[in-house]
Amino acid sequence: MKKYLYDYINKIDEIINNKKVNKDIIDNHLIKIGFFQHERLIHLLVTLSYAFLFLIFFALGYLHYLFFIPTALILILLICYIIHYFHLENGVQYLYKQYDKLKELT
Repeated sequence: MKKYLYDYINKIDEIINNKKVNKDIIDNHLIKIGFFQHERLIHLLVTLSYAFLFLIFFALGYLHYLFFIPTALILILLICYIIHYFHLENGVQYLYKQYDKLKELT
């Protein structure tokens, strides 16, 4: 998803730099923004779920030390999801800026 997002961002940046903007490009850009917003929402929910699971297993680790093993694994996945969500969030916010530039060029 990260590669797809950044490839699309580069494509739109190229269109903006060449000033070849039309209504179809703007309409398509709004549709893509909607897709990426949906993806961002799903990844937010998954990230929050992993954070909740981490807290549960961390608390259970005080009952029995073996719960700290899945806690460590969940923490690794949580960190990966946070990094992925960070890139997705920043990419979608950049799409908003691109939309504003596209509107200025029309």
